[in-house]
Amino acid sequence: MSAEQIIRDWKRKIYKPIYWLEGEEEYFINEVMDFAEHHLLTEEEKSFNLSVFYGKDADWAAVVNACRRYPMFAERQVVLLKEAQQMRDLPKLESYIQRPLESTVFVVSYKDKKVDGRGKLAKLLKEKGELLSTKKIYENQLPEWVSELLRTKGLDIQQKALMLLIDHIGNDLTRIKSEIEKIQINLGNRKMIMEDDVENFVGISKEFNVFELQAALVRKDLSKAIRIIQYFGSNPKAAPIQLILPSLYGFFSKVYMIFGLGVTDEKTTAAALGVSPFFVKDYIQASKNYGFRGVENALLLLHQYNLKSIGIGSLNVEDSELMKELVVKMV
Repeated sequence: MSAEQIIRDWKRKIYKPIYWLEGEEEYFINEVMDFAEHHLLTEEEKSFNLSVFYGKDADWAAVVNACRRYPMFAERQVVLLKEAQQMRDLPKLESYIQRPLESTVFVVSYKDKKVDGRGKLAKLLKEKGELLSTKKIYENQLPEWVSELLRTKGLDIQQKALMLLIDHIGNDLTRIKSEIEKIQINLGNRKMIMEDDVENFVGISKEFNVFELQAALVRKDLSKAIRIIQYFGSNPKAAPIQLILPSLYGFFSKVYMIFGLGVTDEKTTAAALGVSPFFVKDYIQASKNYGFRGVENALLLLHQYNLKSIGIGSLNVEDSELMKELVVKMV
């Protein structure tokens, strides 16, 4: 079951006695925990029926005793155990999980870890409650995820503005949501997010960013690429080299895949590369402009300059100078 489905069930007053939220994507875990803390009970009910524990400081017996209490002046009580991965005696909760109280909603946050699927605890969780196991979203899934998030807020976004936002933030879902909420506040009655909105309210230059650098390299527009890198040199926080190189390597890795596909149509290529059909033309154009050897050379150079950026084979050279050397050799 997904985080969205758990919240949908709660809104429909459908509850299970235990929810175990685990895995590497804390955004979904936080969304469920936040809803449980702020929306499962009314403000009046929270005074007697909401208990919050933190794994590092929580005593297992106190958690179990809280779960075994009956609600006061309410149909149910809510017990939250946050950061459970830091709890020393976590396995001792099994006795309660085996016989949970139906009037208690016990929600456990177990971040960056997973219970052993073959163990007793995992079997109990699946039998007695709901186990949500989260994974990081891949880069090619981000456009769809962000678009769906915007739809839930009644918003839409220009494709270029969408890629500008994603390329700048990456798959930090919590920050993406925060930046979208910031933009929404400033939109007024407007529902379409434009490039200018991302530039003005997120602080990304729509002319000088990693996405535009990539586009310049696709066209082999060396002068534009150098201007962008000079901007990065004057504004180091805009796009550190540790952000630029992996982004370009990911792009040219997908371009490299094109030569093995044996197809030329955009739809099939986009599906095979796992990229948005809106931007697949850039990948195809890069494959034509560079050719097989050129793309192979670009990947080798990106690897070489990644090593130089951490001081291997190059000392006391500014990042902007390394980037200039790199793009000159690539183009």
